[in-house]
Amino acid sequence: MLAETICSAVSAAGLGIAAVTAYRKRFLTATRIAAYALVPIGLVLTGVVEWVSDIAFKPSVWLGFGVLGVAWLLFMTTRAIERRGGGTRKERKAAARAAESGAVAPAASAPSLGAGVPAADPRQKPKKQSAAAGPGDDFSDIEAILKKHGI
Repeated sequence: MLAETICSAVSAAGLGIAAVTAYRKRFLTATRIAAYALVPIGLVLTGVVEWVSDIAFKPSVWLGFGVLGVAWLLFMTTRAIERRGGGTRKERKAAARAAESGAVAPAASAPSLGAGVPAADPRQKPKKQSAAAGPGDDFSDIEAILKKHGI
């Protein structure tokens, strides 16, 4: 009851402001203000205000929102851990076996295709270059870009 009265008063005040604005020959602005002023009374007439006030003042509804929030938090946490960890335990073991079996020969230019050796998981992040590469090798691509642009 109180919410409906407040919405009606807000609508009446908004329509009054729209009338004053129209009197000042600013019809486009007055029309926009009138449209905004009619929204609260429209919400009252459709029953949305009563529905929202029923939701806002029931503790069981807030408890339900809390449970939904906890469920969403748990879901997002498990997704983040799964992405960071590289998948399931079985996938991680298969990737570790593939890495230690040496899928590429040391002097080979192409990967060797061993029989029955599972390929590494393509979702895994590429490993960083080893520290054996000299410090000049790290900046060779940057130097090439700078030379290309004449710097």
